[in-house]
Amino acid sequence: MTTKQQPLNSGFGATTTAREALGNTRLDGMVAIVTGGYAGIGLETTRALQAAGATVIVPARTPDKARAALTGWERVELEQLDLIDPASVDAFASRFLASGRPLHLLINNAGVMAGPLRRDARGFESQFATNHLGHFQLTARLWPALKQANGARVVCLSSRGHFFSGVDFEDPFFQQRPYDPWVAYGQSKTANILFAVGLDARGEAHRVRAFAVHPGGILTELVRSMPEEEVRASIENSNKIEPLKTPEQGAATTVWCATSPQLAGKGGVYCENVDIAVMAPTDATVRRGVKDFAVDPKRADRLWSASEAWTGVRFNP
Repeated sequence: MTTKQQPLNSGFGATTTAREALGNTRLDGMVAIVTGGYAGIGLETTRALQAAGATVIVPARTPDKARAALTGWERVELEQLDLIDPASVDAFASRFLASGRPLHLLINNAGVMAGPLRRDARGFESQFATNHLGHFQLTARLWPALKQANGARVVCLSSRGHFFSGVDFEDPFFQQRPYDPWVAYGQSKTANILFAVGLDARGEAHRVRAFAVHPGGILTELVRSMPEEEVRASIENSNKIEPLKTPEQGAATTVWCATSPQLAGKGGVYCENVDIAVMAPTDATVRRGVKDFAVDPKRADRLWSASEAWTGVRFNP
């Protein structure tokens, strides 16, 4: 059953916090993984889930930094993971699978934004490699644990930045076309949405549902590679759409998608402001809702096949 890309009128909104989105829901006995769950909205996502009783594994590229942020937190486990390194992804997933635990919630939260052109060891552009391919491989490797949960949810952090670009299947890694950091970022965020669409279609039979999320405009460490004047312009542009959110407000849609009973039996949709988003008009000039190219099942299938080829990793539903 395909979930309609239209709001549920959830009763929440742009200023809802993660704790408000969670409400009285308890997560005792559940296991969650939150990539990048030690800074910004990832930290607030970790805080909300563990406060509700979940055990939260936080894989980090810089464990010392994560340790400083999370020391003393109950039911939080720190791990090593570098999403741009396929061997690191495999090693982390192997360690988790060896624990024998089911995985109830996978929050693909970590990401990079609008940096200069960098490539991974395979020659892949770094934003696409980190934001999409790393999480694609991670989810594939953790698939047995997601199925074992008998009712798992996967949340893929995207952005209204997906408006900047669809996935260019002819030259995704900027080997021929000029590199534009915002086009590269937009492409990676569209890929995050298409991945949620593809994953939900494949996971529904195994009670694994997937959602894509725009958290809102939030000033976090994502801007670290941007020049100061570009950060100011980005804030100004974001405020024209809606006011900047706090990190706790930014984590609200993630937490809602991961836990809300309002989404029982649903999946494969793009959400913002703690509700399913509207479809953006074809000629939209304001970045609200989701573009049709980002939720197109045919494009999702094409990206799925291409991602398996690029990573050499196949899902085995």
